Amino acid sequence: MNLKSTLILLLLIVPFFASAQYKGRYVKIDDNTWQGTASYYHNKFNGRKTANGEIFSNSKMTAANNFLKLGTYVRATNLKNGKSVVVKINDRMAKNNRRLIDMSKEAARRLGYVKSGLGKLKIEVIPNPE
Repeated sequence: MNLKSTLILLLLIVPFFASAQYKGRYVKIDDNTWQGTASYYHNKFNGRKTANGEIFSNSKMTAANNFLKLGTYVRATNLKNGKSVVVKINDRMAKNNRRLIDMSKEAARRLGYVKSGLGKLKIEVIPNPE
């Protein structure tokens, strides 16, 4: 196999493996843990209904996610500074949103990524949040 054939083969194979490992901007670590990009809600969503029927407030500890069951509690940890919070999943993001989670502004503030707008987080499902 010559160099040109090898390069063509790599160009065809690498994207396949990259897409198999990464779903959008997050990675599944195990059945209850993921790492990826997080954002936070704009203030314009205050007072609107969430997917589970609750009224959204940027001052509550809630979040949106597209694959966890509504009502699930997760511990979110900022990978940059080690800060963590517990939030309740009560909403969904837009279907084309490739981020892991969209946090309330209060949760993002406590995690320390409000100024940057995005954070790299790890989320872990909490089976019994008590």
